[in-house]
Amino acid sequence: MKITTSAKILAIAALIGAAAAWSARAADATANWNSSCAACHGKDGKGQTMMGRKLGIKDLTDAKVQAAFTDADATKAIKEGVTADGTVKMKAFGDKFSDDEIKALVAQVRSFKPAP
Repeated sequence: MKITTSAKILAIAALIGAAAAWSARAADATANWNSSCAACHGKDGKGQTMMGRKLGIKDLTDAKVQAAFTDADATKAIKEGVTADGTVKMKAFGDKFSDDEIKALVAQVRSFKPAP
C-alpha cells in the first residue's frame, strides 16, 4: 500500500493539531489552577498559603496525600466542593468548569506528585 504525499500531509497536520490542542489544554489547566485553586492550594500545590494553612489543606506534593484519593475523588471534589462538619472547605466548581477542564485540573493535581 502506497501512501500519497497528501495523505502524509494530512497525517502530519492532524498530529500537529492534536499537539496544539494538548498544549492549549495544559495551558488552560494552569490558568484555571492559578485563577481558582492557587489561592488556597498554592501554585506549587503545597497548600502553604494563608487560606491553605487556615483550612488545613494537605500538601499535594506528598506521595502519601496523592495516594489517599482517586482521580474520581478529585473530580467529585472539584465538581461538588468539599464540606466537613457542615463547613465548606472548598467551594464547588462544577458550574464554572467543563468536564474536560475538570479532567485537566485533576491532571494538574497529579502533576504535583513527586517522581518515584
